[in-house]
Amino acid sequence: GVQCNGWSVHVPSDVTGELGKMVILPCTFTHPYKTFDRALTAIWRIKEPYNGTVIFKCVSQSSSELCKTAFSHKNKYKLLGNPRHKDLSIRVDNLTWSDSERYFCRVELAGDIQDKYESRNGIKLHVIAAPRIINITVSSSGDHTFQARCTAEGEPAPALSWTGPPYSNLSSSSSSSHRVTKELRSLTHDGKYTCTAVNSHGRAEGAVYFYKFRASDSSSFMVLIFVPLGIKVVILLVILSFTAFSR
Repeated sequence: GVQCNGWSVHVPSDVTGELGKMVILPCTFTHPYKTFDRALTAIWRIKEPYNGTVIFKCVSQSSSELCKTAFSHKNKYKLLGNPRHKDLSIRVDNLTWSDSERYFCRVELAGDIQDKYESRNGIKLHVIAAPRIINITVSSSGDHTFQARCTAEGEPAPALSWTGPPYSNLSSSSSSSHRVTKELRSLTHDGKYTCTAVNSHGRAEGAVYFYKFRASDSSSFMVLIFVPLGIKVVILLVILSFTAFSR
């Protein structure tokens, strides 16, 4: 081809996508040829340029042929752009927390000299999510005390709060950047305890009911046992007497 402009790659520094949905990662480029009809390869990788893990690759053998997908990790990456039109944009489906990575696009033009060009800084993908309560329970400790525990996830990490009967001894812990746990210890009052999770994208609530068993005193307990038993004995004697009288 005839040289015109030099190489360049254009990508945004950051892209935001919502958990469970799809997001588009834009990438366009220029090359120093007015026309190019040889093989072209488009590559996307994550974590670092040049040596990062390849997640997508497609190859076009000529200008009349579409870029055919050679590899798509877990089949979740789809080419949206046309590399022959200097567009390497891809779509990422069903976003998960692990997709929060830095992405790098790369184009390779086959020829006497293998022309290769790759984005050096890449695109940082941020996965966001409204809060979701993933677990809420009441449990007993070895010292016969009770505690309520609430775990929620979201991005940014949600703020958790408890409402309900009087309580004390709050403790909080976070197991990851998007998951938070908050616990109520030494529950003493019966009733409904509600956990609320809030971040900039929404809120979620979950509730748990706590009723502590209280045993009756010994005299009441004996009455509860022997009164029904005595009634059954009287009924049995009546039946036996009636049977004997009938005979």
